[in-house]
Amino acid sequence: MNILIIEDEAKTARELKGMVQRLDDNLVVTGMVPSVKAGIDWLRNNPSPQLILSDIQLADGLSFEIFQAVQIACPVIFCTAFDSYAIEAFNSYGIDYLLKPVDEDKLAASLQKYERMKEWMAPKRHVDYGQLETVLSKLHTGYKSGLLVFSNEKIIPVRTTDILFIHSAGGNVRVYTRNKQSFPISEVLDELEPQLDPNQFFRANRQYLVNREAVVMAEHFFNRRLVLKLNVETPEQIIISKMKAPELMAWMQR
Repeated sequence: MNILIIEDEAKTARELKGMVQRLDDNLVVTGMVPSVKAGIDWLRNNPSPQLILSDIQLADGLSFEIFQAVQIACPVIFCTAFDSYAIEAFNSYGIDYLLKPVDEDKLAASLQKYERMKEWMAPKRHVDYGQLETVLSKLHTGYKSGLLVFSNEKIIPVRTTDILFIHSAGGNVRVYTRNKQSFPISEVLDELEPQLDPNQFFRANRQYLVNREAVVMAEHFFNRRLVLKLNVETPEQIIISKMKAPELMAWMQR
């Protein structure tokens, strides 16, 4: 998820960015702007972020002026030292209102609230629950049952059921299979993730997509993170962020 930070205090902006990065490796701060003018310019000249973290009182005005000048397509979590702007904040794309100094746990709760709101707002199929198993057995999911990998000059089909995990490092993505082979693949994890059944594959972090059948356990790690253990050796530890840990636990219980 791409995040824009609007904050005129450089130290506070850096602290917010650090908290975001500690909470989840999949959260990427794509910009930090210090003023109303800079915020308007950034939003007009860059792809829309998926979420904005914004102070309210900036050096050249209130951040509400940004959202009046530019129509945005994402929600805003306001982070401010003042409690007098709450009503106006929720009238300006706001989904939460955090008072400074921002606490990492409260920021995590706000980000989880955003994820829940995305789920609530997503279009859902209306299914007769009495016939759910029959419907699902006949429904074409659209998820891929195989991927194309490369070996020397060969292009090889690999069934997704034979993939234990997919790892990305240094711009290179490799597929690791049950027979202890690994192959390069041309797609990146962001492209592969929506192609694979989320009941079978979990996006652990920016480096890993893992197959449920390869998972052995999760162990506690420092700062309330987890380490995911597979039944095969991995190039590096699979660290699950504090924010993503509940999602992993829910996925493991499906």
